[in-house]
Amino acid sequence: MSDTTQTFNDPKLAINRVYTRKGDAGKTSLVGGQKVSKNEIRIESYGTIDELNAFVGAARQTILDDHSDNEALTSLADELLRVQHELFNLGSVLATLPEDVVEQMPQITDTDVKALEESIDAHNESLQPLRSFVLPGGSRLNADLHVARTVCRRAERLMVALGQVDDVPTASMAYINRLSDALFVWSRFASQASDKPEVLWSPNMAASAQKKS
Repeated sequence: MSDTTQTFNDPKLAINRVYTRKGDAGKTSLVGGQKVSKNEIRIESYGTIDELNAFVGAARQTILDDHSDNEALTSLADELLRVQHELFNLGSVLATLPEDVVEQMPQITDTDVKALEESIDAHNESLQPLRSFVLPGGSRLNADLHVARTVCRRAERLMVALGQVDDVPTASMAYINRLSDALFVWSRFASQASDKPEVLWSPNMAASAQKKS
């Protein structure tokens, strides 16, 4: 992957009305002006990216509200904010048909993918190897990050489906895949940094495996 920086055009819009009534018939507009159904796979894709962005924001706010004195976690909060901006860039390119994409419009690049890979490696370095699968929980922050991870996986599945009927940029697909891995590593790191236990999967905790009296 190339390691380059790129400057995108700043948004040029003024939002002064919350509702327009233009979507009442179940249609919405892409960046290029095309009208499409609100349940079309492209809309599902960037709508789920929007949902993911909200959950990443919730995880970041948990850090700011509950761990503001923890330097390791506030550093993670900075990364999560960067990811929120990147997700908005990703949503922008998904909301645009391939033929309408221009060079300076916000999008995901190889540099964004590399930043995630570097973060995964750096945060994973201090973690103990897993001896079982982990379950979400142990702390609010861990659970928040796992919710974001599962939404990220759903976004990836939708983007794969979109890619079967239209072009999806290679960097965008790589980014959403790495982000789910990053959220998993960050959830484990969050537990370690906040001195909270990880919840490990135990098959014999199921009701079917419990001894009957």
